[in-house]
Amino acid sequence: MENLDIVVLRTLRDWRQAGHRALLATVIHTWGSSPRPVGSIMAMCETGAVVGSVSGGCIEDDLIYQYTQSESASALLQGPPVRVKYGISADEAHRFGLPCGGTLELLLEFNPDAQALQSLILQLEQGQLMLRTTELSTGQVTLSPSAAPSELAVNDTQLVNAFGPEYRMLLIGAGQMTEYLATMALFNGFAVTVCDPREEYRGAWSVSGVTLTSDMPDDLVQAFKPDRRSCVIALTHDPKLDDLALLEALNTEAFYIGAIGSRRNNEARHQRMIEHFEQSTESLARLRGPVGIYIGSKTPAEIAVSIMAEVLAVKNGIPLPRDMDVAHAKNAQQLPPNDPDAPNCFIQR
Repeated sequence: MENLDIVVLRTLRDWRQAGHRALLATVIHTWGSSPRPVGSIMAMCETGAVVGSVSGGCIEDDLIYQYTQSESASALLQGPPVRVKYGISADEAHRFGLPCGGTLELLLEFNPDAQALQSLILQLEQGQLMLRTTELSTGQVTLSPSAAPSELAVNDTQLVNAFGPEYRMLLIGAGQMTEYLATMALFNGFAVTVCDPREEYRGAWSVSGVTLTSDMPDDLVQAFKPDRRSCVIALTHDPKLDDLALLEALNTEAFYIGAIGSRRNNEARHQRMIEHFEQSTESLARLRGPVGIYIGSKTPAEIAVSIMAEVLAVKNGIPLPRDMDVAHAKNAQQLPPNDPDAPNCFIQR
């Protein structure tokens, strides 16, 4: 499954290229609880077709009625951008399915230019982070590249929203756990690449939508060029495959780098890298291991869930302690006492 923003933009482009009138809705403010965060987008065609989301569905229903089914729909679906608020009163919050006290404000852009949408999509497909600036008085759009992600900004004259390329996940090893993790990553909008030079593992691969390669992992990391929207996870338990790939990843801006294994295996990996590859405790600080947050996971599927949860937490900027207080964990019966070979996810990161 692709990045939702790109799906929305491509669909909107296709509608406009086909000559349909359409609107682009962007969440620009929220107060209290809100179903979707600031920056979320949705597109709607004059036929009533919708892609993306700005709420749980009730606001979408209202927009569909107002701009495609009401008596004034034809007159409304044009002109400069307009701002619309939902959930201002308790009754409205209940009517539109917003959480108690929730209010959100949308900017509606009518009939965005198809060529500008195409230019934005091409830049995103090439891995470029882009800023899309909309003049509120006219709806005129300008595009500019950005070196770093930024929050949506809106004032009385313009809206500036950042759009990034797809998040990418590179998985080393094509085993069963990788299949579970790759499946979840696809549904969370990651483009997934799996690398395994071992034919016996590649031959059993069954997840569609994933790029599967037989390259040596360290070579592929170099070719993959991980950036700040990329993560690299080693899942083979084989140092010959994992270690060099992880070392290459540490030289990149990948937002998440980690490896599966017990605490003892993780300590041994660090020691190998320090002794044989001129690493230090400081240079290995970004290397996560064992990967995954504690959920009591034991099966490959459950461990994959814990890894995906940690990746998403890091991606979304949620603080995660690198090490759990072992004494607290024992008191909570989360860790087997004195067991450095505990499975991958018996320790919270």
